Amino acid sequence: MVGFKRVSFKYVMIIFILFIGFILLVNLDLKNNPQLPEEDVFESEEIITTAAAFKSYDFYTVKEGENLSIIFEEFKVPLNTAYKIFRKDSNGSLRDVRPGNKMIFTYLNEEIVQIEIIKDTSSSLVINIDEDVSLEKVFKSPETVSSFKTGIIETSFYEAGLKAGIPDSIIMDFAYIFGWDIDFIFDVRKGDRFSVIFETEFSQGEKISSGDVVFAEFINKNNRYIAQRFYDEEQGKQYFNENGDNVKKAFLRAPLDFAYISSHFNPNRMHPILHRIKAHNGVDYAAKRNTPVKASGDGVISFVGKKSGYGRTLEIKHGGDIKTLYAHLEKFNPQSKVGSKVKQGDIVAYVGDSGQATGTHLHFEFWQGNKRTDPVKVKLPSAKPINQNQINSFNNLLSLNINKLNKYTLKEDE
Repeated sequence: MVGFKRVSFKYVMIIFILFIGFILLVNLDLKNNPQLPEEDVFESEEIITTAAAFKSYDFYTVKEGENLSIIFEEFKVPLNTAYKIFRKDSNGSLRDVRPGNKMIFTYLNEEIVQIEIIKDTSSSLVINIDEDVSLEKVFKSPETVSSFKTGIIETSFYEAGLKAGIPDSIIMDFAYIFGWDIDFIFDVRKGDRFSVIFETEFSQGEKISSGDVVFAEFINKNNRYIAQRFYDEEQGKQYFNENGDNVKKAFLRAPLDFAYISSHFNPNRMHPILHRIKAHNGVDYAAKRNTPVKASGDGVISFVGKKSGYGRTLEIKHGGDIKTLYAHLEKFNPQSKVGSKVKQGDIVAYVGDSGQATGTHLHFEFWQGNKRTDPVKVKLPSAKPINQNQINSFNNLLSLNINKLNKYTLKEDE
């Protein structure tokens, strides 16, 4: 039988005291260092925010001597993109870029996405830039704006037209349209009234035409003259009166604009230089030196040169055995040669004081066969009337514009 060695009481007490001491030390540590609170841990997704895309624009006007390569570099067009653009230009459209052309560069954030080259008011070249490059010609339809103006003559038609706010070009067209029936220097009177409806074309807010007369009315000495624009199938754009007769005559009564008659047709006139009775078989129009002189009608130039007291003289042969003569000229149009055909209104010469002239003026004669007649009073032959198969369309258009005129006139009088 195996025997056990008896443990000493002394050792038991030592172990007991050590154990109690350990427990006391642990309790003291817990009091001085309390347990940290338990941390809650959450899983979260990372949210990535992206700035919204925005467009910006740069504007430029091409200057003399510049080329697109330099301009592209200045506006941060990448070199490889510029190469793509030039390679895509198979029609040579980019070679037509001229000084004064405007350019619009469009950016998406910092990246170029479009270039527009504005060639004129009605067309542009648009370059779209993406993974590939495309070039497109864009044509913009003009906007037509109708205007109505009316006025009363106090001193001259020209001054009254400007006062009424009528553009200079429309005043000139108005006088030309009625120029076969009315001499706007000699015939107009204080109190004469006029009205006009005209169209002007705009593109992108910019005027691209000087305007075109649609309807015109002139009341002179209680006589009413009307001109309605109409596109005749045979004659093209013409102006006709309320009866469908062409307001255009075969001849202009006055071959220059806005002069005044300084000497009328007078077979018993006292000559201002010779101081004797000498027939004045034409009309003298006083005007500034180098005022353009127009061909009174269609014809062929039959004489260009000097004629005794007439000085520098030009003659035109017309149909129906009619001839017109223009004298005391300063110079001739370089294209005015004997045998040259001219159209009514073509500039053939310029006002001067050559020959026996007391001042700068145009001496104008109107010959019928071998007889000289007064160009102010002679009954002028008319141009062709409207095609009868279009008369209904013309009448409808005329009624529409007369109603507009009446409506506008009522508003002006209110």
